[in-house]
Amino acid sequence: MNREDKKQAALGYVFLLPSLVMFAVFMFYPLFYTLYLSFFEWNMVKPVKKFVGLGNYISVLKDPNTWKIFGNTFWYIVILLVFNFVMPYILSFILSCVIKKGQSFYKAVFFLPSVISLVVGSILYTWILNPISGPVAIVAGWFGLKLPFWSKTEGWVIAVLCIITTWKTFGYNFINILAGVSGVSMEVIEAARLENVPMWKIFKDIVVPMSSATGIYVFITTIVQGLQYVFTPIKVVTQGGPNYASSNLIYMSYHEAFTLYKTGTSSAVSVMTMALFIILLVLEFRFVEKGVYYEN
Repeated sequence: MNREDKKQAALGYVFLLPSLVMFAVFMFYPLFYTLYLSFFEWNMVKPVKKFVGLGNYISVLKDPNTWKIFGNTFWYIVILLVFNFVMPYILSFILSCVIKKGQSFYKAVFFLPSVISLVVGSILYTWILNPISGPVAIVAGWFGLKLPFWSKTEGWVIAVLCIITTWKTFGYNFINILAGVSGVSMEVIEAARLENVPMWKIFKDIVVPMSSATGIYVFITTIVQGLQYVFTPIKVVTQGGPNYASSNLIYMSYHEAFTLYKTGTSSAVSVMTMALFIILLVLEFRFVEKGVYYEN
């Protein structure tokens, strides 16, 4: 490198410095401090932390509720992948390649909830889906039907909380996927139609592969939503109940730290959650990323 190149490289590092400082303060330091706390027993009040080594991890893994919460987290991810990844993909294909009319209207309608607080949405849905006095219960009563007490019923509670989260995040995912699907060459689709290829095969073999660069981004963010976004409706509506049936790993970490004041246990759960997310990312890059189509 000559003198001018070194000067430009140094200038680049100077421009990167503010971002690196922000990452260090708000990401790297909390990350390493959480890892540090996971080896100690501390209630955020005592002046001295008691070193317990891997004791927090062992106690978490021995707790039967932990495995129940792992199962809940898995179902949150699966259901939200169906609601926030598969369904937006199908809807985007229909609006882009089949109907082609009213895209602006549908984009506005579906995206509107994305700008509304998820706390507000959780409270709103709690009223709408109230099994006794909510609007849905009243309409169902006209047909002789009764809504289950979903907030107190295992299984139902996860499904409803996923619906609330989907209300908030569906529009954002839909807009992203629609942009990717709209970028697929219409000449290719029209050529397939002339060959009498069924629409479902056009979707599966042409649209999905050629829009996979956008699809993989939405796929990853939907998994994140299954871990993080659903925390808000859990906190507002169920607080993890009934009997941990609606809790997930993020809420478990919060509950251990700020309700039970078990900071070490909470940190251990957080580290395990991060490890789970890293494993999912590795699997995604290993088996999914290599099949992604990037134009040019």
